[in-house]
Amino acid sequence: MWVPFSTFCLCPLLVCLSFVPRSYGNPQHGPIKGPKNHTRAIEVEKDIHHRPKRGWIWNQFFVLEEHIGSEPQYVGKLHSNSDKGDGSVRYLLSGEGAGTIFLINEVTGDIHATKSLDREKKAHYVLHAQAIDRHTNRSLEPESEFIIKVQDVNDNAPKFLDGPSVASVAEMSDVGTSVFQVSATDADDPTYGNSARIVYSILQGQPYFSVDPKTGVIRTALANMDREAREQYFIIIQAKDMAGQVGGLSGSTTVNITLTDVNDNPPSFPQKNYQLYVPESAQVGKAVGRIKADDDDLGANAEIKYSITNAEGAAVFSISTDKDSREGIISLKKPLNYEKKRAFTLHIEGSNTHLDPRFSHLGPFADTTTLKIIVGDVDEPPVFSMDYYILDVYENAPVGTEVGTVTARDPDSTNSPIRYFIDSGLNKDACFSIDAVTGVIMTTQILDREETAWHNITVTAVEADNPSLISHIPVTVQVLDVNDNPPRVAVDDDVIVCESSRPGQVIMTVRASDDDNFANGRFSFSLPSDLPTNPNFTLKDNEDNSANIVARRRGYSKAAQESYLLPIVIWDGGVPELSSTSTLTLRVCACDRGGAGKGRVCQAPAFLSAAGLSTGAVIAILLCVAILLAIVVLFITLRSKKGKKEPLIISEEDVRENVVTYDDEGGGEEDTEAFDIAALRNPAGAEELRLRRDIVPEEQREKHKRGSPSPLLDEEDVHTYLEQRLAEADVDTSVPPYDSLQTYAYEGRGSPTGTVSSLDLAGASSEQDYSYLDDLGPEFHKLAELLGEPEPDETT
Repeated sequence: MWVPFSTFCLCPLLVCLSFVPRSYGNPQHGPIKGPKNHTRAIEVEKDIHHRPKRGWIWNQFFVLEEHIGSEPQYVGKLHSNSDKGDGSVRYLLSGEGAGTIFLINEVTGDIHATKSLDREKKAHYVLHAQAIDRHTNRSLEPESEFIIKVQDVNDNAPKFLDGPSVASVAEMSDVGTSVFQVSATDADDPTYGNSARIVYSILQGQPYFSVDPKTGVIRTALANMDREAREQYFIIIQAKDMAGQVGGLSGSTTVNITLTDVNDNPPSFPQKNYQLYVPESAQVGKAVGRIKADDDDLGANAEIKYSITNAEGAAVFSISTDKDSREGIISLKKPLNYEKKRAFTLHIEGSNTHLDPRFSHLGPFADTTTLKIIVGDVDEPPVFSMDYYILDVYENAPVGTEVGTVTARDPDSTNSPIRYFIDSGLNKDACFSIDAVTGVIMTTQILDREETAWHNITVTAVEADNPSLISHIPVTVQVLDVNDNPPRVAVDDDVIVCESSRPGQVIMTVRASDDDNFANGRFSFSLPSDLPTNPNFTLKDNEDNSANIVARRRGYSKAAQESYLLPIVIWDGGVPELSSTSTLTLRVCACDRGGAGKGRVCQAPAFLSAAGLSTGAVIAILLCVAILLAIVVLFITLRSKKGKKEPLIISEEDVRENVVTYDDEGGGEEDTEAFDIAALRNPAGAEELRLRRDIVPEEQREKHKRGSPSPLLDEEDVHTYLEQRLAEADVDTSVPPYDSLQTYAYEGRGSPTGTVSSLDLAGASSEQDYSYLDDLGPEFHKLAELLGEPEPDETT
């Protein structure tokens, strides 16, 4: 049985431990419960009434922190009932700090602390004790856990985490108004003694503020503190531990307290009477003076609203508040006239906009003053009878026609005569003049509304006695319309007529345009009455300022007639009534399906025909391309059947494989050398050399006309044939000034299948019957006609 011994609070501690068994950290350690003490527990259960004598129950020791002695600090003693004092029991210590901080005498069981401990860093240590027989190394007692607690001493002063602090409170606050709360912390043990018991006190700031010693709440201690007298206060608060007793440690912090403003001061004008000079030329809406009332408050509490309280002054002047300077801005509401009234008296009041009912007993938060305004006499410029003038005149009016009159007067009592003129520097429009005395504006040119419908001029008026006084007025002259322009058809492009048009079908809807004002009347349309009836087209007036061009017969052929001219007569119905004849060009073309009506689009063959290729020519080219593809496929098939492949390159002298590629698009539509069919023929089947079909030299044309035979191709030597062609190309002066690639595909001789091309049949013509296309529908009628027509003979 373990028996503890400690020199620190030994008697009361042992008494408590004898009745209250405790366990820290691990519930298995105890004198009754736990696996390590289960043997002893069983024995107790077997003989409850005959309990043997036992030692004191233990599980913790105490050691003072911050020990400064030269000798190790004694902690306590471990002792087992099995120890007879003969040194046969060996005590062992393990756990936190064992062997470094805490040492044990293996014979006596005394525990000492070798280092000074700091409770704030580590408050307790968990250790394990063993009692072993020194001779047999047998455990005499089960390993038991105990705690060494570090006993606190007052070695930490209170600290304020934040500081200095800033707080505010409204001026004129009641005594005891809460301002701010300070809080200090103490690292000592709050559960032991008074080391961490803090008391607050105020070192600086009395008698204005006080602090609660327990909570640290700062409150006002003086009534009616006035911000206008003093605004800032610096308070020093002290926190002392040991409940404020002598010997306790302390810390302090600073709190900056600001008194915030309340509206406790009414506005006040520095003077009761003011005087202001305002010239009669002052502009309406402009400021003519400023006035200000003082207020010792700040922000919204110092905002002042100014007003004019007498009706006479409020009718001519107004007053507003400048938010930045808090001044009253006096402005003019009506023009001043020195000749009519030379002085005004204004009663002005300034009052706070934000009132605090707590201070209503201080009186009305407003003040009044008187402002006398003296009107000054000024020689003013002429004044026009209107702010601007809008006049009108008909176009084509003769020169000197009166447009209108402007008038001005001298506002002063002298009533000087006025002179008018149009300043050429301000007016680039020289179409008008003005009478200097009467102000009558007249035309100087014949006006055209279609050219300029509005004219803007500036009229200047000056006093005859004082030419420096000048006034300007804008004058706008509108040119009224007369019917002087005939109407015309508003169509810029040719009208498309589809070949498949039917009688009664609307070809196009035309509208009229007129430079004159549309108010002159409604437009009417018709065909010329002096011409015979048009057999192809007619015109229908829709009576809504538009007309329809209508086909009168079925089908139009571009081959028969490519275009038609259709004259249209248009009346505008104005006064006087004007008319004109517009001739439209109607172009015939084959339209795409669904192209009838608005947005007709001609088919592609029409554009190909314009480029020089007919429909038959296009079909012939497509057939030639198909035949060439068939020849290439057959040639590749025959080459693949041979057992031995010939090398692609025979020798450097073989001109058939010397092909140089040029990225050139050719000579355009006139370059037909690439389509020379004779170049594709077998040399054995060629009968003559064909010259270029685009441009034939004059000497060769004459030679051909005389019937000179063409040189025959050598049936055996292809090389010779190519040399002849090369020589001709070198001396031909009509070739284009760029390289032309000519390909001669020699198929070889002795083909078992012979030729499948019809190109060798000179002069052979197609006699195929295309009448079967008529059975496929009307869409194929045109194709049957084109394929059935014989190809025309072309001379190269």
